[in-house]
Amino acid sequence: MRIRNAMTVFGLVVTLAATSYSATAAGAQLSSASSAKPLQTFDDAYGVTPDAGFSLPAIPIQRVKPEFRRQIVSYQSDERPGTIIVNTRERHLYYVLGNNEAVRYGIGVGKQGFAWAGTAYVAWKQEWPTWHPPKEMAVRRPEIARYVDDGMGPGLENPLGARAMYLYNDKGEDTLFRLHGTPEWSSIGTAASSGCIRLMNQDVIDLYSRVQPGHSTKVIVIQ
Repeated sequence: MRIRNAMTVFGLVVTLAATSYSATAAGAQLSSASSAKPLQTFDDAYGVTPDAGFSLPAIPIQRVKPEFRRQIVSYQSDERPGTIIVNTRERHLYYVLGNNEAVRYGIGVGKQGFAWAGTAYVAWKQEWPTWHPPKEMAVRRPEIARYVDDGMGPGLENPLGARAMYLYNDKGEDTLFRLHGTPEWSSIGTAASSGCIRLMNQDVIDLYSRVQPGHSTKVIVIQ
């Protein structure tokens, strides 16, 4: 993800968390990882995947904990179908289907100091996005400084992976946080990112195909 100014991000985090998080968390009836009953699994969806001229390598899915593999689960929520609920404590993202069901994906979340909570919407989405690391990250990792302005083009090593979805707040402002893919499948289920929510590439392609950008695609992030 791209962060132009650390203080701007902090202000957005505070505003979103204060105005949206508590009310949303109270209103959404959320199933936990232990109570969400699997109804359908997709373990066969992680093979070599041709996509837009790229060939995504197979993921050794048996090395990923079953709870972090894509599946349809029983899930009770008052939110409308199409809502995305991110439970960072569980390391799960739920795409609400309705009829007490949701698609559940395993995710990687922000490490301590890079977390975000609140309500947003998917303003736009992009296949094989260009990655612009924030200047603050380049200070910590000088080897990526060349990508700050020019960006890293699409490719199998791009940290944003095969897809990215861009989150904006109710005022139409970019929160600077993303839902995106990652080539680092082993990071799923961990707190390793710089704040954004990452999914395995095969999973982010599936989620991307379901999401229609606009205010109706609500995203709730719970810490």
